[in-house]
Amino acid sequence: MPTVVTISGSPSVRSRSDGLLRRAVHLLESFGVTIKAFSLADFPAESLLYAHFDHPSIVRLQQAVAEADGLIVSTPVYKSAYSGALKVILDLLPERSLAQHAVLPLATGGSPAHMLAVDYALQPVLTALKARHILGGIYATDKELVWGDNGELVVADDIAARLNTAVARFIAHLPNPGVVQLDPHALNAQIRIGGISV
Repeated sequence: MPTVVTISGSPSVRSRSDGLLRRAVHLLESFGVTIKAFSLADFPAESLLYAHFDHPSIVRLQQAVAEADGLIVSTPVYKSAYSGALKVILDLLPERSLAQHAVLPLATGGSPAHMLAVDYALQPVLTALKARHILGGIYATDKELVWGDNGELVVADDIAARLNTAVARFIAHLPNPGVVQLDPHALNAQIRIGGISV
């Protein structure tokens, strides 16, 4: 089965960017993709800030990324840029660590004015890590991601549809997407949604 590493770059325990990431994870797992999830809570602050490459938590991340087929990163956007915490984590990955990986970026922010932060701030870092393919990211505003009374994140229909499309394209760009367990009718639907040619 394909394996995908996810990295949540939000410093908050409960955040919209992490909620959007969890929705993407749920979609991937429903298709049989194995997920290895990482967040800021998995790393001692000192090891991140002082780049302790030999710390066991950082070694685990590096090994997981090396063994994975794809990577999804999520981040809140602050002052027109992705989170500094995510940058610190990405800085701990070896050069060319994404050379065999498809990457899907997810971002959230308070205003549509910051939607280009993924393209102009985050994508160059992923490119520097030699990502094999970077898919068009999903950016959602606070109005499109609302916390419900039950504590669940309510995603606007447009964002949900775009995320479904992005996940379908992401699966298609994994090195061996043919082993993903998809019902034939579901696969055809996702191919149509994602505009994928096979």
